[in-house]
Amino acid sequence: MLRLRPCLGPLKPPIPLFTLAPSRTFTHTPSLPAKPLPARLKIDDADLTVSYLKGTGPGGQKINKTNSACQIIHKPSGIVIKCQATRSRSQNEKIARSLLADRVEAREKGDQSRVALKAEAVRKKKASKVKKAKRKYRALEKGEEGDERETEEVKERVPGEDNKEGVKEVSKGSPGA
Repeated sequence: MLRLRPCLGPLKPPIPLFTLAPSRTFTHTPSLPAKPLPARLKIDDADLTVSYLKGTGPGGQKINKTNSACQIIHKPSGIVIKCQATRSRSQNEKIARSLLADRVEAREKGDQSRVALKAEAVRKKKASKVKKAKRKYRALEKGEEGDERETEEVKERVPGEDNKEGVKEVSKGSPGA
């Protein structure tokens, strides 16, 4: 037997979808670098020695007892990278390989490496922000100086004076004369 509940009030109509949408639409234009970055350097596995070490530092017993830290040695260049960013051995190895690729590329290519190009883009962006801020505050200072000049020559309206316009000039040196 099916029992129906008594209706206690008017049923609410369903909410239209257009009211669920935000009142303003926000668009995001992806910022693409002017020049695409070069591809990441590929390193042969034969040139690498990968070993897993016990971790150190914060993390407690789990870090200290397991071999989750990854150490990669690049034989041709002698660069050693040790990574203990996460508790996962595979993630640490992946991070260590990318760090090693960046380090080897920076040594080989110098200013044309991915890391150097990224750092240069960040440096230029920061310099542009600083330049814009200086320009803004310089303009504000000029605007304040202009306001001060205007206030020195202010004419004050005085009601009930006998002069035709009802205007009294305020002088800097004399008090209220």
